[in-house]
Amino acid sequence: MSEEFHRIRRLPPYVFAEVNKAKAAARARGADIIDLGMGNPDSPTPPHIVAKLVETVADPRSHRYSVSKGIPGLLKALAGYYARRFDVQLDPATEVVATLGSKEGLANLSAAITSPGDTILVPNPSYPIHQFGFIIAGASVRSIPARPDEDMLRALERAVRHSVPKPTALIVNFPSNPTAYVADLDFYRELVAFARREEIWILSDLAYAEIYFGDTPPPSILQVPGAKDVAVEFTSLSKTYSMAGWRMGFAAGNPRLINALTRIKSYLDYGAFTPIQVASVAALNGPQECVEQMRTLYRDRRDVLIRGLSAAGWNVPSPEGSMFAWAPIPERFVHLGSVGFAKLLMQEAGVAVAPGLGFGEYGEGFVRIGLVENTQRLRQATRNIRTFLNAHNGGPARTEVPADGTLADAS
Repeated sequence: MSEEFHRIRRLPPYVFAEVNKAKAAARARGADIIDLGMGNPDSPTPPHIVAKLVETVADPRSHRYSVSKGIPGLLKALAGYYARRFDVQLDPATEVVATLGSKEGLANLSAAITSPGDTILVPNPSYPIHQFGFIIAGASVRSIPARPDEDMLRALERAVRHSVPKPTALIVNFPSNPTAYVADLDFYRELVAFARREEIWILSDLAYAEIYFGDTPPPSILQVPGAKDVAVEFTSLSKTYSMAGWRMGFAAGNPRLINALTRIKSYLDYGAFTPIQVASVAALNGPQECVEQMRTLYRDRRDVLIRGLSAAGWNVPSPEGSMFAWAPIPERFVHLGSVGFAKLLMQEAGVAVAPGLGFGEYGEGFVRIGLVENTQRLRQATRNIRTFLNAHNGGPARTEVPADGTLADAS
């Protein structure tokens, strides 16, 4: 009875736990920690969405079990969003299902389509559920490059030739978490052609579709002709409407995959609370000025962060989309690794970031910085970081941070 359960054994120690422990210890000592580590929107949900929730929850009939697949009006609203935004036509009855956030949807579809020993292709680094949903389901994961370019396409071709068994599914996520990479429609065309030729499913995570900072909105893979033959796409209201805690997401696309996810969900849940689903209809069908306001908010925060870090001597690429900056660790701290650097930054600068290692082995050497504080706090964070970097300007930092979050001199 002392052995760990099989599926738990396949999960590595949670990398973020060390940083979270150090953060909790610092706050217990009264330290002011500017937390840029978690992608947790800090803005309130728009008032008209909250008002619809309050109105609906006042009706006792809405307190009963809901519908696992999603109420019809919500499925139609998501189809309407795809028609307006991407000029993609979806059948609400067969090509859309509501999920308890995109994370739950990805995990349940992984369980629905995976047999033990299957090979799945996942970008590395990537959001943890992209690989661990399949690992929990018994699959083996083969890493591919995360940037949407020729290197990824060549890696896909090699994976088909050299993986045993042949891969059954591919995960993509653009704008991506954590790297903030964005893909264009030409890249999706190549992916769809590859998947159709090799008979591989594509699971696209489009959770950050509305957080972009250029003139061209990120496309959907379903815009590619024939994509619905091989692809399903996950979206979420979490970031678009600051509804992260509401847990409202969707899957759309290939009817066979949608049916598989719907069947799995029918055994596991009764769907989101009906008032949340009704309020989500109000989000999708109601006034959309709040989405542009949200986009402007994140753009302003991005600019403050990137300018402030540059002034501090830390050159970080400016993200084109998502609510994150993917920051290479300054050279003099590389030897600490991403976990050690994140803990040191928190202890000495009072700024919490997410270590890149938590997103896969190829995330080592980076940290993810979330645009989840207001501009005043971001300016304070970059001032703190500037002081921190200046204090270590004499060469490689020789400070190591043990697991308990206290500092020790490594010399």
